Formats: sequence, structure tokens, C-alpha cells
Amino acid sequence: MHRRQLLTGLAATAAVFAADAVSASPYKKHGGVRVLVEPPVYGGRSDYTVPERFKRQLVPYYTNERPGTIVIDPSQRFLYLTLENNSAIRYGVGVGREGFGWAGNAQVKRKQEWPTWTPPAEMIARQPELAKYASGMPGGRDNPLGARALYLYQGNRDTMYRIHGTNEPWTIGQAMSSGCIRMTNENIEDLYLRVPLNTNVVVLGQAV
Repeated sequence: MHRRQLLTGLAATAAVFAADAVSASPYKKHGGVRVLVEPPVYGGRSDYTVPERFKRQLVPYYTNERPGTIVIDPSQRFLYLTLENNSAIRYGVGVGREGFGWAGNAQVKRKQEWPTWTPPAEMIARQPELAKYASGMPGGRDNPLGARALYLYQGNRDTMYRIHGTNEPWTIGQAMSSGCIRMTNENIEDLYLRVPLNTNVVVLGQAV
């Protein structure tokens, strides 16, 4: 009897430790995937290197879209800038979490260096602490839009979706934004120089 109680107690203790380990993990279930919600810390520092597959690289890419088109694949967390000869420059991106994704066609109608960030009313309603930025947060290193932003329009209508930089590079490859496509500042600066206004953008549907 005592042995059974001991084993039961050990099992319960193990379950508690397992639960604590899960709750302490920087990875959380979000939008159908496990996402990293805090920067990884190495040796007491938060230095972070984007995984190799999410770094900018030239890849074969077969598509019916014309060269110079931006194609975003949220499911794979990649943005492609299509080139001649069935190739593309591929960038790793962060995408919208569940309920915040968007798919369709648009055009880059505005480009901005170190853009001002103005949270929409819906976001302020969800996060009242952002009300202080209702008139806009000036561009800078702490600005959520990062170093550059491409503004996506359908005709003359602003979709309110952006392709922008981020000061949180550990979110690249994750599904945790409010719908916008985020890139490292280095990559958005590169893309910004490569695409002119009126560039076509195709956002593919995100697999469930």
C-alpha cells in the first residue's frame, strides 16, 4: 500500500514538473502551430541568428506569375520575388496568426523608410495600452514596422496589410503577427530597393 502511494505520488510529481516545463517553454500553441513568443537567450544574451532556411537566397521557382511579382506563401513562411528563368529570391517571413491571415492580390502603392506605425482601432480595442500611439508612433529601432514598409492596396483601397521589417527577428518563420508580413530589417531593406511602386503582390491561401 505504501509502495502504491509512493508510486502515485511520484507520478503526480512528474506530471507537475512536466506541466511546469511546458508552461516555461518559450514555445506556445498559437494559430495551429507552435510559435516562439520570447527571444531565445544564449549565455545570458538575446543574440539571435535566423535559421538558415529563412535567410535570403536564390532558389528555383516555377510560377505563372510575371518576373518582378512578389508571391507570399504563408503556409511555408516564405516570400518570393520572381525572376527570369524560373528562379526567385526567397526570403523568410513571419505571418498572421490564426484569424488574422489574408490572401489575394494587391499592389505596392506606397513605400516608406522608417515608417510611422499607427495601430488600427481594432487593435487598440484588443490592447488598450496602445492607445498612446493612436496618432502614430514615429519610425525608429523600437517601431514594430522596422526599417521599411511596403503598403498593399487593391485599386485605390488600402488593405491595411503591410510587408515590413521587424525588431523581433526571432519571429521570422512564426505565425504570430496581426496579419502583416514581417521580414528582418536586412531583408526588407533589400526587397525595398528591388521593387518599384505598382509591383504586383500575390498572397497564397494558408493551409489549415
